[in-house]
Amino acid sequence: MRILILGAGKMGSFFTDILSFQHETAVYDVNPHQLRFVYNTYRFTTLDEIREFEPELVINAVTVKYTLDAFRQVLPVLPKDCIISDIASVKTGLKRFYEESGFRYVSTHPMFGPTFASLSNLSNENAIIITEGDHLGKVFFKDLYQTLKLNIFEYTFDGHDETVAYSLSIPFVSTLVFTAVMKPQDAPGTTFKKHMAIARGLMSEDDFLLQEILFNPRTPAQVENIRVELKRLLEIITDKDAEAMKQYLTKMREKVK
Repeated sequence: MRILILGAGKMGSFFTDILSFQHETAVYDVNPHQLRFVYNTYRFTTLDEIREFEPELVINAVTVKYTLDAFRQVLPVLPKDCIISDIASVKTGLKRFYEESGFRYVSTHPMFGPTFASLSNLSNENAIIITEGDHLGKVFFKDLYQTLKLNIFEYTFDGHDETVAYSLSIPFVSTLVFTAVMKPQDAPGTTFKKHMAIARGLMSEDDFLLQEILFNPRTPAQVENIRVELKRLLEIITDKDAEAMKQYLTKMREKVK
């Protein structure tokens, strides 16, 4: 299959690496310097090159801020039977765009990133395939993700956004709060170092990605849950209520079993 990957960043390079040995792949990036880090693939910087390549599948791996712009740029030079796809963690506006594009489409979300995941061992990582979309496109990504030994789940666009609001906004907000109140330590403990590693990883993410996840309409309810739990925990600590703390810790241990 001829596969065009939009964006030569971390995830674009990752998909190029895993697909280029079984498919004819090309990577398109408006920044030619990014293409220095991709191998065993065609490197495109113009729309004419994409037109001549005639891709059968497009994987949009640009940063979430430019996902729709990247699609709009390349759609005019794609064959009409090409399947277009994205791997965005934020699906805002994508369902409507796909339905109006006139192209077959598939949308997925690998629930991992190069910052934290071990890309050589993804058996503990997850991927979401959106139920709306082209059947053959979904089959392609299901086979790919199974090859990577990812745990695959299927959600609608709305179900995906709800899941992201829960699984990403809670750790993101918690990490931001930790970062806001922490002070650098000369001799940090193990737990502190782990939190710092997570904080540094989060802060290396794209600002627009963080913003879109936190601005998800379902995120405020999750942040409110954090506020309620912090208020309850603060009351227990302030009152030095040993029995209440025991009950609270027991409840938390049940949650992480």
